[in-house]
Amino acid sequence: MTAPNQVSPVPPVDLPGTLGALRASGHRYRAVKQELRDNLLARMRSGEERFPGIVGYQDTVLPEVERALLAGHDMVLLGERGQGKTRLIRSLGALLDEWTPVIPGSVLNEHPLHPLTPASRALVAERGDELPIGWLHRSMRYGEKLATPDTSVGDLIGDVDPIRLAQGRTLGDPATIHFGLVPRTNRGIFAVNELPDLAERIQVALLNVLEERDIQVRGYQLRLPLDLLLVASANPEDYTNRGRIISPLKDRFGAEIRTHYPVDLELELELIRQEADLVAAVPEHVLEVLARFARAVRESPSVDPRSGVSARFAIAAAETVAAAALRRSGLLAAGSAAASTAASAGGSAADEVLAGGPCTTAGVNRGPLLSPEAAVARVGDAVSVTSTLRGKVEFESGEEGREIEVLAHLLRTATAETFRARLAGLDLSGFTALVAEGDVIETGELVSSAELLRQAGTVPGLAKVLDRLGLGDAPGPEEAAAGIEFVLEGLHLTRRLGKDVTDSGRTVYGGRG
Repeated sequence: MTAPNQVSPVPPVDLPGTLGALRASGHRYRAVKQELRDNLLARMRSGEERFPGIVGYQDTVLPEVERALLAGHDMVLLGERGQGKTRLIRSLGALLDEWTPVIPGSVLNEHPLHPLTPASRALVAERGDELPIGWLHRSMRYGEKLATPDTSVGDLIGDVDPIRLAQGRTLGDPATIHFGLVPRTNRGIFAVNELPDLAERIQVALLNVLEERDIQVRGYQLRLPLDLLLVASANPEDYTNRGRIISPLKDRFGAEIRTHYPVDLELELELIRQEADLVAAVPEHVLEVLARFARAVRESPSVDPRSGVSARFAIAAAETVAAAALRRSGLLAAGSAAASTAASAGGSAADEVLAGGPCTTAGVNRGPLLSPEAAVARVGDAVSVTSTLRGKVEFESGEEGREIEVLAHLLRTATAETFRARLAGLDLSGFTALVAEGDVIETGELVSSAELLRQAGTVPGLAKVLDRLGLGDAPGPEEAAAGIEFVLEGLHLTRRLGKDVTDSGRTVYGGRG
């Protein structure tokens, strides 16, 4: 099948419309692997980006992929879940020609200069240069199949169509065959995701495709020299396990390439920035906490290393934190609207609000009535990811029942590491002075930035902190509140400040750690 929701683009009107015009244009037939090789070399020579959107593989995986393409090898990508294997495979389609000529109506995407089936050869011989031709966009030349235990030979290769037999055709007639996904991707790229999940008898059906480049259906052989690049993905443990994949099939792949998770923190951050669909602003220091958190979970002895921790974990964490900020903004806006309604109606509560007093809604102190709260994430919003994302992590059997506790500990560790990395060497005495002599600062999911800043007042050293956190360029009250909360949490985690969580979920900073 082609990529989901794929619609074939309309070809330009200046492309040749007949076989004769195609020959006159100087077009020449190239096999798919030659086409990929030529286009990859052209991008290398021009300096154009070869694999847009692929992060973290520039010095490791991509050179191996390029060598496999230049050698004309089918390949299998081995890696744990969430390492971008499918993304990388789909990016190969961009190396195909944008448009390629086809014989109209051919389910095998046959080239007018290189017909395969007897029917197409007869058609070309009959019509000659007057044969109308069609054009296929490269986006329609990619097909993929997720390997499942119920996948059949008919799904991949094809089967006899009983309706065509009933119409009077003989069993040996190629026209009686309903071709499967692999032949229908002829002159393109076909991917099999999670290859070891295919039953062994189905794997056998791919042997001829990979080596002899022909197919067999229901006991008779069709000499159809398929022209395609076959790429597969697999978990390395399943791939190397005896019995999960047959050795002759492994032997037919020309290249076996190992993928990996981002090798350093900056690549992890780059991946989050590129892939996360954030519904609110997430400051860089919060993203760094989440990136360090994902790496800590991946390296934790409490987590099963064989399953891995997907890159989607950090991406989903960033999206969850952004959603928490957006929820706070929406709920605080509702509180502000209620206060405005009370103000227009008059009354003591409205008088207190207009005088700059606190506005309390449902037991939450909303702070003075100011402009609506912008959606900006704080480090405290990250706490919610430990419960919502625990299903993405496979823990060791001995950790049963402690999953959230383990994740919470790793999140605190990641926050402390980010605090040290970002704010090392700064004088933070102005923040510890905020809670001197028994004073406290309360924050929480539904505490507004205005209320947090009102409690903090003037903080010596805040400007330098915001600058270190990347928030120093005309920060708004929400960014300043995010910076203050991060410092308070960091001081607590480095045992320089006390912290307590109330029954209502609010966080109270004060006293000594």
